[in-house]
Amino acid sequence: MTKQADFTKYMTDMMGSFPVDTTAMTEAFKTQAAFAEKMSKVALDAAEQSAEISHKWTRETLSKMAPVATVKDEPADYAKSMTDFASASAEVAAENMAAFAEIAKKVQMDTVEIMMAAGKEAQEDATAAVKKATAEATTATKKAAATAK
Repeated sequence: MTKQADFTKYMTDMMGSFPVDTTAMTEAFKTQAAFAEKMSKVALDAAEQSAEISHKWTRETLSKMAPVATVKDEPADYAKSMTDFASASAEVAAENMAAFAEIAKKVQMDTVEIMMAAGKEAQEDATAAVKKATAEATTATKKAAATAK
């Protein structure tokens, strides 16, 4: 039976000859974490503002329900209180929908701003990484050529 070659040493030597810089991965992780933090802040701020609007809308709707729930002297007064409630509800709904639209607009603007900054930063990081890798590869090639002579 033939002896099987042990490639572990060969692989270890080969991998050891390639320069590996873990700082690039660390920096990428930090950049991604910072990006996620900014996006989370935008989302949480929007959720908080939306909850406040919803709470205010509910309070206003309930306060406008009180006249509808009271006893009236004339049957026509019931129709009038329902009409008044519907009119007031439509007005409140328009105001609150406009407030929700403002929140959505701010979220969109903040997101675009964060994405543009992240894109610029990623481009700068990639350029720096390529320059560094090129320099390291050139150095390694020169060392290999010098060793081969």
